[in-house]
Amino acid sequence: MDPQLQRLLDESAIRAVVSRYARGVDRRDWELVRSCYHPDAQEDRGRYRGGVDGFVDWLREAVAGYSSTSHHIATQNIDLEGDTAWVESYCLALHRTPGDPSVDRLVPCRYHDRFERRDGEWRIAARTNVYDPGREDPVVVDLPPLGVAGRAGPDDPTYRRDSHRLDAP
Repeated sequence: MDPQLQRLLDESAIRAVVSRYARGVDRRDWELVRSCYHPDAQEDRGRYRGGVDGFVDWLREAVAGYSSTSHHIATQNIDLEGDTAWVESYCLALHRTPGDPSVDRLVPCRYHDRFERRDGEWRIAARTNVYDPGREDPVVVDLPPLGVAGRAGPDDPTYRRDSHRLDAP
């Protein structure tokens, strides 16, 4: 295969994993999160350092206190070296804490990943979360959803292929 085409395919596969991770966290789909990592992967969050199974358990507990999370992946830098890739992905995460008032926490961070291609599949082999200064703001006006409401888990409309139809439940 043409090396430039292979590079584009590899980069696309890596970007898809990072996007799948963000979706998994926001939808509380822990198997989707786990699928982004090789089974022997290591995670360093500062507050958690260890293997992927422990990380998924830690993450589940860490986000349980938020009424919603929304991870937005932005700039991605991918440096491919054969079956290894060094990846930096910028992320803006918005975490809503319930309360009176509710609080929005804006968390700018960067995922510093070592991806490995094993058996033809790119996954995270090691990740260090790099945090940049963030902020918390009280929610002055808590707006209701302006249309179809999002939900954590498989009840979210995006898990249904028919959610775009006007006659869908």
